[in-house]
Amino acid sequence: MSTEDRKLQILVVGAGLGGLSAAISCAIAGHSVHVVESAKELVEIGAGLQITPNASRLLKHWKLPDSFWETGAEPTALTVHRYSGQKLAEDRPFDQHTRSKYGAPFVDFHRCDLQQALYSRSVELGVTFSFGQRVESIDFSGPSALTDTGATFSGDLIVAADGLWSRCRESFLGGKDEPLPTGDLAYRIVLTTDQIKDPKLRAWVENPEVHFWIGPGAHVVGYSLRAGKMYNIVLLVPDDLPAGVARQTGSVDQMRKLFDGWDPILNEFLGCVDKVDKWKLMHRSEMAHWVNDDSNLVFLGDSCHPMLPYLAQGANSSMEDGAVLGSLLGHLKRKSDLPGVLRLYESLRKSRGEAIARETFKQRHDFHLPDGEEQRKRDEIFLSQLGKELKGPFPSRWTCPEVQPWIYGYDAIKEVEDAVARNPELFSNNAISSSPRPVL
Repeated sequence: MSTEDRKLQILVVGAGLGGLSAAISCAIAGHSVHVVESAKELVEIGAGLQITPNASRLLKHWKLPDSFWETGAEPTALTVHRYSGQKLAEDRPFDQHTRSKYGAPFVDFHRCDLQQALYSRSVELGVTFSFGQRVESIDFSGPSALTDTGATFSGDLIVAADGLWSRCRESFLGGKDEPLPTGDLAYRIVLTTDQIKDPKLRAWVENPEVHFWIGPGAHVVGYSLRAGKMYNIVLLVPDDLPAGVARQTGSVDQMRKLFDGWDPILNEFLGCVDKVDKWKLMHRSEMAHWVNDDSNLVFLGDSCHPMLPYLAQGANSSMEDGAVLGSLLGHLKRKSDLPGVLRLYESLRKSRGEAIARETFKQRHDFHLPDGEEQRKRDEIFLSQLGKELKGPFPSRWTCPEVQPWIYGYDAIKEVEDAVARNPELFSNNAISSSPRPVL
């Protein structure tokens, strides 16, 4: 059988982290990949990202260069504080514990550094791009994607990686499908060391750690970026944006007032802020399927399982999706087996992605408890295990001995290898074209 008998023309809609991961993974698998992106170019926007071991091992697998890794900050501690500043939980040395348990690091990056590294790797692998092309609809008979410029892009398979406001999803469902508000919004802040004059605060930035402050109806996370030269702060608070408004310039004074009485060191950081944006946090209902009936459209990332940022898994799980999809397609023997391979992808990824999304709401509950009896019981669990080996369930899933291994220990490449071994009839040279139901 020739290579061309199994080589797909793959069209990826969206050059976000999930789309670029799928592009890389599918290109490594030997397929021809073209990415259509609405932005005119990939520019330096966004803020920090916490890349956990389930995704950092993929970045190693995809051979991102040393220059990219040098832009990261690997935290040596992860600490949870009560909003007053009282320490409730701490894992130190967090970097060593994480590498020892999972064989891969927990590293904080600026989003644009990761996006640019993935883009460069995609180009190295022969992936081509069309920028300034917003996909408006999908024709499933091709399949083909029609953009706002009137251009049409076709392929054997369309990968819907167009995020929370996915037009691919609307075409698939046959109508408008607006994201739903969660009741929370995020103030996102990035400070450079030039903006931070206090030596004590600069030391926090230059010696990377992750700090959470949890309080009534809100919580904050702060961590270093770019080898300790920047500090990322995310403030998660009740949503006060008007209906229909997803992003707005925020009032620095209003933001600071929300945190009156919180930890003085947090307020010292907020005192360095001169501008801020606020982002409505949205979610979506779960989809019945991630693959269409014609098996020529497949979903990944925020287009099918958007997440609250409370476990930092939106980007990480999107990269998992891209890795699993491309790796499975690397085992494709003939194009006629594509329906079975896509069903296997859906069966491997859908339950995990949706379960993590649900877990983020549980973390919000535990981090946003109002002062009272439930909050006191939560803090008793925290304090009773401070400095000890943790036992689950634990209120912070970031170090919970039940939840952390489930998230961080996931190996997308091994998941595919195991699934291929369980489904020899689907991946053998003698596989039947009707594509048998995959074995999980």
